Amino acid sequence: MKKTCGKAAFYVAIIVICLIMVTPVYLLAKVSFSVKSEILTQHPTLLIHQFTWEHWLNVFRSGNLWAPLKKSLIVSCLTTLGSLVIVVPASYVVSRMSKKKRYAFVLGLFFTRMIPSVAIALPISVTFLKMNLIDTSLGLVLANMITQIPFMAWILVSTFAEVPVALDEAAWIDGASRLQAIVKVILPVSMQGIAVSAMYVWLNAWNEFTYAMYLSNNSKTLPLQIYYYVSRGNVFERAAYSTILAIPVILVTFVLQRYLKPDYLGGSVKG
Repeated sequence: MKKTCGKAAFYVAIIVICLIMVTPVYLLAKVSFSVKSEILTQHPTLLIHQFTWEHWLNVFRSGNLWAPLKKSLIVSCLTTLGSLVIVVPASYVVSRMSKKKRYAFVLGLFFTRMIPSVAIALPISVTFLKMNLIDTSLGLVLANMITQIPFMAWILVSTFAEVPVALDEAAWIDGASRLQAIVKVILPVSMQGIAVSAMYVWLNAWNEFTYAMYLSNNSKTLPLQIYYYVSRGNVFERAAYSTILAIPVILVTFVLQRYLKPDYLGGSVKG
């Protein structure tokens, strides 16, 4: 009986948490698809009764969507790819160090994450101004990587440390080089951690606001464009922009969810 009650309470808690997470997104979508009279009332309803594309069409016709959307996509994808290229081999090397050295390295990464972005955004913008990287996608990618590389390394060092050294040794015995062992053996069984780190880095770069504000004067990212509409007070177009901002997040999470499986390393070592 206690076991059944425990399971029921667990599922109820999961449902409540899911509702709490989905409700803000639903409300954004509702505002973006509802007529003004349905929202600007004393007692707005939860469901959409008068559906309209007017606010979305206004966003598409404004000419202020595609350039910020393109820049946000480019910056997010390049930040993720660049971080993976640097962090994956470095994290593997650190994971094969002694526990004391690995602990010191991870602790150092933890302290770098304690520095707020706003504290280094101004020095970065001054440096990038001298390097002509203001208002460029490359400048935003490099700025994002400053904060995202420690975050990704923090995840991947722990991920690779969970991979048994016996897998490396078995690959070497079979004649594989160290690089071949990493690519053909270590990376496939570490895909869960790599997918999680890539997903979080992509989401952080996609939603990044501080560096974009300092480094983007003319060409805005999508979060900056939404801030522009927030400052103007246009509730409906703001909701449409925010809903559009959430769509790639849902798609990326859906694509990478197949790697988010428990016991991903189960069965990798036998005997």
